[in-house]
Amino acid sequence: MKAITIDQYGKNVPLRMTDQPTPVVGAHDVLVEIHAASLNPIDFKIKEGKVKLLIRHQFPLILGNDFSGVVVKVGTKVEAFKPGDEVYGRPRKTRIGTFAEYISIDETEIALKPKNLTFEEAASIPLVGLTTLQAFSDIMNLKKDQKILIHAGSGGVGTFAIQLAKAMGAYVATTASEKGYDLVQSLGADQIINYKKEQFEEVLSGFDAVYDTLGGEALEKSFKVLKPHGKIVSVSGLPNARFGREQQLGWFKTTLLSIASRKITALESKYHVDYHFLFMKPSGVQLNQIKDLIEEGKIKPVIDQVFPFVDTDQAMKYLESGRAKGKVLVKIK
Repeated sequence: MKAITIDQYGKNVPLRMTDQPTPVVGAHDVLVEIHAASLNPIDFKIKEGKVKLLIRHQFPLILGNDFSGVVVKVGTKVEAFKPGDEVYGRPRKTRIGTFAEYISIDETEIALKPKNLTFEEAASIPLVGLTTLQAFSDIMNLKKDQKILIHAGSGGVGTFAIQLAKAMGAYVATTASEKGYDLVQSLGADQIINYKKEQFEEVLSGFDAVYDTLGGEALEKSFKVLKPHGKIVSVSGLPNARFGREQQLGWFKTTLLSIASRKITALESKYHVDYHFLFMKPSGVQLNQIKDLIEEGKIKPVIDQVFPFVDTDQAMKYLESGRAKGKVLVKIK
């Protein structure tokens, strides 16, 4: 099969189209012919080796973290799916590889794709959808009328997050530029801060939660807008010791994370809030919950651009540029 691979970590390492063996199908696995795959910031973080402390991959490494496609074969113990089913999913971190013509994936990590979406639209959902649902439901316990700040509302994660927060009945503030204003307003944002003209931490206060997709200075300033015992969930900040313990990374790695995140820990203590770094888990059950919301019309995909499979390297560079409003995808079939 054709696949997009790297032979080593590095920012300037090229993505290459190579021939790879079609994946083996285990007893609980489903072999899917991939029609479309989404690009996410985790892809270039993996490519650059920024998560190798947390996950060890083998080379050549097929990149890609979510997809949609058609089931072509099922394992001997699979009961939930059959050949011909149209599905979407996010493989576990040790079995990534959606920039390819086929993927073998555990049946618990996929769901039937929403009936009202194309393959490209469906492929834009799994990673951002699962990450956001787990942030809002499992960690924040976001409730009706609570106030949440969602950073970078016009980005791939932000466009989904605004819609899910509104579906849950929350008051949503978001940061965006003038170019993204109309988009985030159309998605239901209640308050929009133009980050080029305003400092969000000077405008907002008393919030229950912050969903951080930026890390760095934006994350550090976010502590100021929360009420005591508020929660920050970040997908771009530094993992802390809590994360190390939750993931059972062992004493050494947990200590390293504690040292690296000591500034964040100090801000937690100063403002009396909780900080969580989120490394989402694949879940077919939660993909079904998201499917229902989409089919009910409560969430719609927001796609910026779809690239041909052969232009995956160009698509990755476009995503890294930060110009995308919504999701960036590659069409594989």
